[in-house]
Amino acid sequence: MSTNKLKIINDPVHGFIKIPHEILFDVIEHRFFQRLRRISQTGLLSLVFPGATHTRFHHAIGAMHLMFTALETLKLKGIKISKEEEKSAMLAILLHDVGHGPFSHALESLLMEDWHHEKLSILLMKKINEEFGGELTMALEMFQGKYHRKFFNQLISSQLDVDRLDYLKRDSFFTGVSEGSVNTQRIISMMNVCDDELVIDEKGVYSIENFLTARMFMYWQVYYHKTSALAEHLLVKILSRAKQLISEGKSIEAYGNLKYFLYKTDFEKATEEDIKRFTQLDDTDVLSAIKTWQNDDDFVLSYFCKAVAQRKFPKTVFSSHSFDQNLIDEKIQKTNDFFGITNGNLLVEQISRTLLPYDTEKQPIFLLNKNGEKIKLEDAETQILSAHINQPTTKNIFYFPREI
Repeated sequence: MSTNKLKIINDPVHGFIKIPHEILFDVIEHRFFQRLRRISQTGLLSLVFPGATHTRFHHAIGAMHLMFTALETLKLKGIKISKEEEKSAMLAILLHDVGHGPFSHALESLLMEDWHHEKLSILLMKKINEEFGGELTMALEMFQGKYHRKFFNQLISSQLDVDRLDYLKRDSFFTGVSEGSVNTQRIISMMNVCDDELVIDEKGVYSIENFLTARMFMYWQVYYHKTSALAEHLLVKILSRAKQLISEGKSIEAYGNLKYFLYKTDFEKATEEDIKRFTQLDDTDVLSAIKTWQNDDDFVLSYFCKAVAQRKFPKTVFSSHSFDQNLIDEKIQKTNDFFGITNGNLLVEQISRTLLPYDTEKQPIFLLNKNGEKIKLEDAETQILSAHINQPTTKNIFYFPREI
């Protein structure tokens, strides 16, 4: 029985999304990609913004759609793009997050030590490529920046890529934070190519500045919101605590694939078993463990799990300056006294978040003026903000038990 693979997907953010190549449908149907339905796009953000329950699956499909739109725009401007290149660029962006672990980026290094999600994505793309008889070879080259036409990689990964365009618009939509909304159609319509590099027509300068500031507001208002940052930090604390207790010989109740990664110590080289287990791991495994560990006899593990599962977070204070060590020591002492424990320092901590809104060194954004010259965004006479948002900002969050 033949299947119609050129389907249309109804997306709440971009409207109707076409699947113009059959292999895209086949890859979407693949078990590695379907796993992304069970991985949240924004970690535990729904504990702060209840609508933020969208998944990596949503986001990858949206990014694929924006890639298609961007390539159509470039073709209209006379840039030669073959069917093979179009298909490969769409495959590369579709699979850019396929190696993402449960919840946030923060958990990756814990479960697989130094296995970053991009490294895992490449590994899984290679596996899918084998299954599809080499049809993803060009997509892999583009993803890794090895393809001879540089702008394809810039569309996948740069300071102005379709990945960022989708997640900003999508996260802004699902959180209800309108400051993060960007006009993706306007930005894409201003894209161009010069010397094989991605550039923006100069008249699009304010759309780009709006995009950079929208991203900055989303980080401070949403991703680095003190409760969002704390929730993500507690996830890491929970799994690190579980791993530490296991390394000390304590038996921790865990099942299946999560148990495998918690008890495994050697990640020098990913084995077939590692990969098989990893591609079956998702948010539900971690949530299930957190629910179970609320009743663990280790006070610290239990305390953090209750904080996440019951949304009973520690008290947080936000500041642009580091907190005084005397204040921290005082809170640790009060925590020890109140709970009758000796390791209150594990429940009291200062964490920091740093954001560089626009990095002028790493893959700067170029504008193309009417004379066909490339100018760095921050050097353009028409820019208003870009020259002022190239410095990092750090905020500190201090948390301690509400009981004290």
